[in-house]
Amino acid sequence: MTMRTLLAPFSWLYGLGLAIRHTLYDNRLLPSHEADIPTICVGNLAVGGTGKTPHVEYLIRLLSPRYKVAVLSRGYKRKTRGFVLADEHSSASTIGDEAMQIHSKFPNVAVAVCEDRVCGVRMLKRQVEGLQVVILDDAFQHRAIRCGYYILLTPYNQLYIDDHLLPWGRLRDLKARALKANSIIVTQCPPDAQPIDFRVIDNRLHLPTYQHLFFSQVRYTENESGAAWRPHLHDRRRDACVPSEHQKQRVLVLTGIAQPEYLMEYVRKQHPDACLMAFPDHHRFSKKDVERILYKAQCYDTILTTEKDYQRLAETAVVGQLGERLHTLPIEVQLHGDKKLDFDQEILNYVKQNLSRCAR
Repeated sequence: MTMRTLLAPFSWLYGLGLAIRHTLYDNRLLPSHEADIPTICVGNLAVGGTGKTPHVEYLIRLLSPRYKVAVLSRGYKRKTRGFVLADEHSSASTIGDEAMQIHSKFPNVAVAVCEDRVCGVRMLKRQVEGLQVVILDDAFQHRAIRCGYYILLTPYNQLYIDDHLLPWGRLRDLKARALKANSIIVTQCPPDAQPIDFRVIDNRLHLPTYQHLFFSQVRYTENESGAAWRPHLHDRRRDACVPSEHQKQRVLVLTGIAQPEYLMEYVRKQHPDACLMAFPDHHRFSKKDVERILYKAQCYDTILTTEKDYQRLAETAVVGQLGERLHTLPIEVQLHGDKKLDFDQEILNYVKQNLSRCAR
């Protein structure tokens, strides 16, 4: 009997607790509030690693040219509590690395963090004049707030239907909760995936007619070197590749994300000998970590990191010490094929129709 099998009874108990909680909300024994403003939730059933932040950024690019948009997240591993609206003094410590990443890239979009999503939406409405849409990052499990539109993310290589509840698997909520999603996006699809692969997944998920299925893949783009890099200057990005003069140099990938395998797969296509220095997801770099990083970096000509990691590294001496050797690889998501237009129109229609309803 394997260790994972031994954990099955604990998963059953965890699932029982979840079922009781959902029953209390479904029968209105626990309060749930609906905002009088269009709200879009981006979430998942599993713990980490499905690409929520890049998909939130996709929605920002889609909606912000047309509407006054705000983003609300929990601010995971921040050192503050309560509602915090990002400003010029914000950092990964005050609002979390993911929220800081979004704030840096979209300075004209209001970004806030709050553990209580109901309170967070109310505070955003009070403090952001003319607010029209709120995007909630990682709020799929928050029953206290009822969002108007739910987007569920599930990774290509580990669909939620193939997973198990914690601690046996990675699911933090019941599989049946996927039924509340308006759209499901299968993320991290390989570039060489064929239409038949998507049809197989479509058949396996067997979604009800009211749900829409989409597929996305990641695209890395390179920004400025670490010394000159500023998170908000993303209009300078170009197709992701280390500059040609670096092609034969030694590359170190420095990261603290949930699943660095996808990043390393991309980097090693250009640099087969690239080395990974990995830390846990959302890792807060200590003085000892910084010393280890700088010691190891002595052996490499180019150090690559992610946007999210940069937000935490910026609070240490690493950025200044590494200088122009440090590069970031921003990430974007692309929706597969013609369905991109369908997804965009679906979101735009939801916002337009619900703005009109809220105005009445």
